[in-house]
Amino acid sequence: MIRTVLAFALLVTTGFCYQPTHTMQSKRASADVAPDTDPNSAFWQGAPAVFADRDSFGHVVPGHRTEVRSRWTTDNLYLLFICPYQHLNLKPDPRTDVETNQLWNWDVAEAFIGSDFQNIRQYKEFEVSPQGEWVDLDIDLTKPHHEGGWTWNSGFTVAARIDPQEKIWYACMRIPYKSIDTRPAAPGNTLRINLYRSQGPKAQHAAIAWQPTHKATFHAPEAFGTLELH
Repeated sequence: MIRTVLAFALLVTTGFCYQPTHTMQSKRASADVAPDTDPNSAFWQGAPAVFADRDSFGHVVPGHRTEVRSRWTTDNLYLLFICPYQHLNLKPDPRTDVETNQLWNWDVAEAFIGSDFQNIRQYKEFEVSPQGEWVDLDIDLTKPHHEGGWTWNSGFTVAARIDPQEKIWYACMRIPYKSIDTRPAAPGNTLRINLYRSQGPKAQHAAIAWQPTHKATFHAPEAFGTLELH
């Protein structure tokens, strides 16, 4: 059983001292590609993976073990989500040509990513739905209404598809590296990250996390793991 150990650091006038407890790896790709949702494609072969199968409080969520793979290039970070589901909660009349604010009220895969290990309450949020809708946010938890960060634009692109026979949906994010880190992308770079899903209508809703937050919210940066570029 995977257990999350939250290493909190308290105090001092400089704020939190971030001490991650779990790591995922991102494997370098030789060239950029369009967002690719095929886990068997050449691009995704051999990409490292982690699995999210817990709710926010660390309890296993049966039937929703989510695989997330990552690759990177000089210009972009890629994430592939493989999402088994039991029920779908899709927004009517989806639009993929513009950002969908409050997309988190529907089924989504989410990545919260930050590069500042001192000011951990500042990070970026990326969401994609099974229908290919998307939203990105610049989060600052020191502000009273951090959801207002949706007006930020990272330039990230997505692709998504649903396999109703297998009851799995797939989503890929291609995130411009410069939108999440002030450093150039390079082997050895480390980022803070957590991965989530919101899945199903209210009566069957499931909240899935890679690193459980132990709170009734995904916005718990002290629970993030790390992403290492390899």
